[in-house]
Amino acid sequence: MNETFGSYVHEAHGSVNSGDGPQFNFYYAAEARLREQASRRPRAVAKEDREQLAARFVPPRGMQLARDRLSERNTVLLDGLPGHGRRAAAIMLLHELSDTRGSLHELPDTSDDMSDDTAASPLDIRDIGAGDRLLLDLSEAEESRYLAIQNTLSDFRENLVRRGAHLAVVLPHHLGYLLRGELKRLTVEIGRPSAHRVLVRHLRHDGIDPPQSDLAGSELLGYLTQAPMREVAGLADRIRRCRDISPADRGFSDWLAESLIDQHDQSARVAADLSAQQDGRHRALLLSLALFHGAGPGAVLQGANALLRVLSHPPDPTPRLDRADLHAELADIGAETRTDGRVRFRIAGYDQAVRDHFWTFLPDIRRQLRDWFDECLVQSSLLPSDRKEAVARFAAQSLRTARPEDLSWLAHRWTSDRAPAHLVPDAAQVLACGLEDERYGRLFRQHIYDWSTSTETGPGFRQVLVVVCSTTMARSHPDQALVRLHHLARRTSGVVGAKARRALLDLARSDHRLYRRMLDRLAAGIAQGQWEEDRALFLELADPVRLVGYRSVRESLINCWNGVLRRPVASWTAPLARWLTASEDVRHRDLVLRVLSAACDADVRISGCLYGAARHWLHADPSASRAETVAVLLRKIDTAQGIESYPLAV
Repeated sequence: MNETFGSYVHEAHGSVNSGDGPQFNFYYAAEARLREQASRRPRAVAKEDREQLAARFVPPRGMQLARDRLSERNTVLLDGLPGHGRRAAAIMLLHELSDTRGSLHELPDTSDDMSDDTAASPLDIRDIGAGDRLLLDLSEAEESRYLAIQNTLSDFRENLVRRGAHLAVVLPHHLGYLLRGELKRLTVEIGRPSAHRVLVRHLRHDGIDPPQSDLAGSELLGYLTQAPMREVAGLADRIRRCRDISPADRGFSDWLAESLIDQHDQSARVAADLSAQQDGRHRALLLSLALFHGAGPGAVLQGANALLRVLSHPPDPTPRLDRADLHAELADIGAETRTDGRVRFRIAGYDQAVRDHFWTFLPDIRRQLRDWFDECLVQSSLLPSDRKEAVARFAAQSLRTARPEDLSWLAHRWTSDRAPAHLVPDAAQVLACGLEDERYGRLFRQHIYDWSTSTETGPGFRQVLVVVCSTTMARSHPDQALVRLHHLARRTSGVVGAKARRALLDLARSDHRLYRRMLDRLAAGIAQGQWEEDRALFLELADPVRLVGYRSVRESLINCWNGVLRRPVASWTAPLARWLTASEDVRHRDLVLRVLSAACDADVRISGCLYGAARHWLHADPSASRAETVAVLLRKIDTAQGIESYPLAV
């Protein structure tokens, strides 16, 4: 009788092997979470995001003048108060230009990518392609970088005009006193568009056409008066999501009220309540609920107990049955357990005010709050949705109080060898939150570069870096993501290394400009001879016919093939066959074979190896087109060596 044995796993929090043989874990949850997060990012410049922005965009004051300036001088510098939509205006100015050639991309805002070329300028003319539309966001630039870019902008602009490219720069308003006089003629000040019109435009694009009476409430008007444009867009998105999940009997007024909940300012009420409440346990429960708002009662209690331990709070000597139960304790802090089993404060916006109060007015325990949050996520059985919300709330407070290092610390800790596997999506999310922050995004891009080039970065953390670079960073800063993925692919082995290489190749293939840049990087790396991985990447990436008509592309291909052909023949015969097969098409034959013959560099040994491999390819299928291809290759090799060719029967 055959018996079937199985395994039952209850409440696993990490990777589990329930059978024989090797186990491979792929953390799709981390990628899914970041892709969902990236889909709502306002800073992205991908074409689909630009089209979405264009459908919702309300031109601000000064937009037409900016259009004229960009058209006349190929460059426009946008100034204005933060929150007025300067970046969105810059993207739209470039998006409105013809896209028949070139691409729209953002210039790097960190100096790390120049480490491969120490002589590089803060503005690299190699980033300019014919007809390109370039965005340079300096809104959070430091003084030194801002001055360095101004010093090189004149030469950069000359190359812009020569190549028919255009540049839109978002200026750092806080450094307006450093703007050089000759650049003021390129500057246009952007005013604040009507927040009411922005909201209505977003809503109508999502199929929501509210009555004017519902848009005239004092609460909404007060919010629109002071909210930055990105928050107005966020309000519209929250209204849409409420519409999608609300019962059929609820209307726009209900969706709006629900969407404005988090905008209620309850800071004064929280301060008064905390002054009246001196009990440490109640305060711990208050903060735990504020951070894990909407979670189950057990998770909130677990968080409160963990906070008391981290702060070394003395235990309550009262016997447990003599103390109030959790229901009564939650009621004491103004919370209730709803019919879905989740705990929330009764007052809208109270949770946000509690978080703001603790991080603002208890600065001496911020490090302990970080340790507490770490313990909660390591041990907690929170649902994935609760974890995502909690990570976003903690990250927002860390960044608001100038503690970006807390996010880096957590990401490293959650990807250590002993960390549970369920923390990987959380580690990816905290780094993504740092990347998306307007003030610290540049700092995190610099850190990720340093981590990707360090030999001390562990495999778990490298896995997270690959996910973050290929999703969050690739969407808004693809050039910098390409550089970091390249370093990770060079330095990482095993499953994570394969994932890094796949992410790198997918990104490089996604755009002609990125493809050309990757070929340039590979040519430089192969010439240096330090990274064997560069040859393998080249053989997998290079397309024999893609952009081969451009001389700069052919030069990179020639340099790469030159290094590849010096390796053992067996390592490149299969890719060579693909190139020779492409050469059977007479439309591409001359250029493709020109690349291969020039790669021999008149070296007799390499030429012999190449020709021998081509003969082997011919013998596998001695067709007329293959024979002609090999004959043409031989003539080109002879010409490169200065040998007069004669007709030869192959």
